Amino acid sequence: MKKYLITGLLIWIPLAITIWVLQLIVGTMDHSLDLLPPMLQPAALLGFRIPGLGALLTLLVVIATGIFASNILGQRMVLMWERMLGRIPVVKSIYTGVKQVSDTLFSPGGQAFRKALLVQYPREGSWTIAFMTGRPGGDIAHQLKDDYVSVYVPTTPNPTSGFLLMMPRNEVIELDMSVDEALKYVISMGVVPPRKIRGKSDHGKADVPAPRLTP
Repeated sequence: MKKYLITGLLIWIPLAITIWVLQLIVGTMDHSLDLLPPMLQPAALLGFRIPGLGALLTLLVVIATGIFASNILGQRMVLMWERMLGRIPVVKSIYTGVKQVSDTLFSPGGQAFRKALLVQYPREGSWTIAFMTGRPGGDIAHQLKDDYVSVYVPTTPNPTSGFLLMMPRNEVIELDMSVDEALKYVISMGVVPPRKIRGKSDHGKADVPAPRLTP
């Protein structure tokens, strides 16, 4: 009975958590319908609420905004909007900081979180997974004479918190795994192993990557 109970839990727990997260996301996005005038609310028009309609509306608004901001007129409007926000003292600091981070993370040509690394942390001989976020800039790059890279070391099992380290490029190892696989490995506390690397030796053992990071 214990064996069957554990097997059943391993099937239902991930499914239940997935459904709960989806319900939370959809329910939160459904509140966007509250911004509509009362006469345009689905409950007023149809007599009942439609679950997921707010999520669909939010998705359409985001896509429409992206299409509008991709042309010349839209880019000028966005620039005027950013200039207006830049004149508000408190809003300027918050908006500018968030925009810089989002542009760095989600830019198609950016390198943030594009490579999974293996670094020694918190001491020599102790290894952990990290992610490349770029290179030090400003006066930091001036003070660091050698070639350094900025890496983010996530905590387990919550990868949204972690530590920013600036390490010599020759002391980090680029892993042959995707960022998604590395995140799964971190979140699962090492329980979910990554896939086998493509390079194999004749004895069936994975080749150890050289301690270098490609530019």
